[in-house]
Amino acid sequence: MGKKQTVHRLRLDNGLIVIVGENPTADLIAGRIFLKNAGSLWEPREKAGLSNLLATVITKGTQNLSSGQIAEAVESIGAGLGADASSDYFMISVKTISKDFASMLELISEILRSPTFPEAEIALEKRLIAQAIRSQKEQPFNVAFNHLREMIYQDHPYGLSILGDEQTVSQLCREDLINYHKYHFRPDNLIVSLSGRINVDDAVDLVEKTLGDWPIPSHTLSRQNLPKLSSCPVEKIINQDTQQSIIMLGYLTVGVKSPDYPVLKLLSTYLGSGLSSRLFVELREKRGLAYDVSAIYPTRLEPSQFVLYMGTAPQNTTIAIEGLQKEAERLCYQELTPEELQGAKNKLLGQYALGKQTNGELAQLYGWYETLGLGVEFDHEFQAMISKVTAEIAQNVAKNYLLSPYLSVVSSNYSTTH
Repeated sequence: MGKKQTVHRLRLDNGLIVIVGENPTADLIAGRIFLKNAGSLWEPREKAGLSNLLATVITKGTQNLSSGQIAEAVESIGAGLGADASSDYFMISVKTISKDFASMLELISEILRSPTFPEAEIALEKRLIAQAIRSQKEQPFNVAFNHLREMIYQDHPYGLSILGDEQTVSQLCREDLINYHKYHFRPDNLIVSLSGRINVDDAVDLVEKTLGDWPIPSHTLSRQNLPKLSSCPVEKIINQDTQQSIIMLGYLTVGVKSPDYPVLKLLSTYLGSGLSSRLFVELREKRGLAYDVSAIYPTRLEPSQFVLYMGTAPQNTTIAIEGLQKEAERLCYQELTPEELQGAKNKLLGQYALGKQTNGELAQLYGWYETLGLGVEFDHEFQAMISKVTAEIAQNVAKNYLLSPYLSVVSSNYSTTH
């Protein structure tokens, strides 16, 4: 993508935010339409899975179009259209050649504003979601991760999968979808992020034409009070007939707006990203303990989790847990060398740059930053923050979070008496 992309941000009279990255190199436009105050963070516990269900059925019918007509409108021009829900937002994604973008935006406007949520589609999707939830219960990685997340977050919405659980999903109905849509889908909660062969004036004109007359409803968006989170590490051992033990250490950390966020991203990269990472070299290459080993630190609006994960032979479970914990503690008691620190920075910034290659990735990134309340300028701020991390800062942040882990183990023959 060569030269740096110019990114424009404008607000329409009805509060809708338009972000445009002009990139004329290919005759394509990618769009990400975000609802920022939406996602599972806004679901009451008894309605867990509602955002995800809505994402599966929102493209299955509008006041003027059936599910088949919507599919035909998209596929006849070779475009892509999808909807997705996450913890912190709801999103519709689109990809098309430039000349078809106007018609796709009209279709998206109709989907956003007048979905009908047909009963038959809801029933079908609920069955498929229930199957997916049951399937996860048979996958050791998902079992370990779900238990870890429940321990860390308890009653917080982050404590459940975006899918919800079988009980909550079975009780969701069309009225729940209609009410959720009426409450959350509004222009002042919407971010239209575009990247591709379109200039900012044309983009704003098209968005104005399709979504500019959408009035702001009278109600204000107010989220339920979220439970206060505090770290209180416990462990859970799940006996399951499995060929390898799945071990997860989890730490309650911080959301994206904390000054510690970039430091934790760097520590996660150093510990568990790729074949040159500390965990891979020490625990797999040198000691032969790990089939698979990595670190995960998702970007979240609310407090996130820092997770170290390993798959190992059942007989190695105890020493594998000790090995993982020792590597986390090493960061607390021993400063990274200048070479280690610079290597982690180079890797993280390189991966970050590679994640901005396509129009879809760019539209996603800028829209996501706006959704999280960071603004598109966070793209440059994040890179500058990484550059400024010193070994002393990294060690202090590690000490704050990485000393007392939650432990989740799925194994066929491990117990806490080992």
